[in-house]
Amino acid sequence: MTDEQNTTPADEATRAAAAAQAEERAERERSEARGAELRRELAATDARRAEEETAEAHDAVEEARKREEKLSRKEQKAREKAEAAEREAERERAEADEAERKRREAAERAPRRPASSVSGSSVASPGIGSTTDPSAAASAARGGPAAVAAGGAQSGADRPEVLIGAAFAGAFVFARVLKRLVD
Repeated sequence: MTDEQNTTPADEATRAAAAAQAEERAERERSEARGAELRRELAATDARRAEEETAEAHDAVEEARKREEKLSRKEQKAREKAEAAEREAERERAEADEAERKRREAAERAPRRPASSVSGSSVASPGIGSTTDPSAAASAARGGPAAVAAGGAQSGADRPEVLIGAAFAGAFVFARVLKRLVD
């Protein structure tokens, strides 16, 4: 008798159970292998995601650096413009001071003359020259009120707007004094 003929139903059940267990182990191994593959794919995905985030962070840093450089250049241009404006203002201020100094020197050198009572005394015709009467040429050269108005010193009493303002201020003060006296 052979082994196959001596098998009993219990042996067959044991073999079937062993085959079933082997099948379950094989299925479990396949399942674990599939789980390992999924974990590997997940790890690869995480690595790609981390790589993309690193690239994005690098791009953001690069963009921030470029923006900083752009703003730095803009700031430098603004500073240069402000410095140029400051130099221009300083130059204009110096020119104004020089013009004022020259005006004062010219006013100090010019002799003080009383204003002429003739309104057109300083007006000269275009024909002043060798044929003009010497006294008329001297009168035109001496200057009168027009010369004073052109750049000479003029007191506040010669200007009507100053007189009107002073009259208004005086009337205002006078009204305040009267109000205090009445109250």
